[in-house]
Amino acid sequence: MAHEHGAGLSDEDRKAMLEQNINITRNLANIKYKVAVMSGKGGVGKSTVSVNLAQAFNAMGLKTAIFDVDIHGPNVPKMLGIEGEKMGVKGNKLLPVETDDGILVASMAFLIENMGSPIIWRGPQKTGAIKQLISDVAWSNIDVMIFDNPPGTGDEPLTVLQTIPDLDAAVMVTTPSSVSEEDVIKCVTMTKMLNINNIGLVENMSYFECPNCNEKFNIFGDSKGLDFANAMDVKYLGDLPFRTEVSESADKYDTPIVKSDPESGAAKAFVKIAEKIQEEYFNKD
Repeated sequence: MAHEHGAGLSDEDRKAMLEQNINITRNLANIKYKVAVMSGKGGVGKSTVSVNLAQAFNAMGLKTAIFDVDIHGPNVPKMLGIEGEKMGVKGNKLLPVETDDGILVASMAFLIENMGSPIIWRGPQKTGAIKQLISDVAWSNIDVMIFDNPPGTGDEPLTVLQTIPDLDAAVMVTTPSSVSEEDVIKCVTMTKMLNINNIGLVENMSYFECPNCNEKFNIFGDSKGLDFANAMDVKYLGDLPFRTEVSESADKYDTPIVKSDPESGAAKAFVKIAEKIQEEYFNKD
């Protein structure tokens, strides 16, 4: 593939590509732990998992950032209560937007004028935008960054996995649905093909927890997360309940449930998974 080696590029383009790669390397060196959150299909609550894990890590005392990689549907800012904000500029760097409790966020949502306007880009444009954000945003002394990828095995997650050679963990989000499981297998396979083997599985909407009696019901069928993880030879990180409070917290109140209701069963389940990720994958001195 000639474009990967710079064939056909002008000297100026080659210089710009080299500078960007240097900036990416420098920026990634400022992030201690890097976690990609992925899913095989949409609608499984992947972004909900991402923002709540970010909130949990932040509450654990880790300096936390989240990169909303979804070019076409960047929802992380709304879920964190910072929709409508814009990234500042200092020198030749973009400044991430900061939540009221210190989580740093980069997203295409901060760079477009109107959230109702579609971004109609082909693969190379999306790849270029993701690399530019990784290169040009001023990340400094970050303990953990979550890369919230759009679903599937397309340009965006592929770019993230290829650009971050030392990814510490890839967290796959699925549901008890067999369709969801079939699709997440493709994500796991792609990740392993890129020689990333620190893969964990989260089963979201694993059960419905009655808000009155706290009894659990498997409304989508019996939980198969542990067996599914074992079959794929990945680490099982845990399951999460289906509770309307989880989605309402982000949709209505622009706050992850880990922050809005930390004593709830759902919030404690997110924290438990964050602790499991820390235990399994955060082992640098």
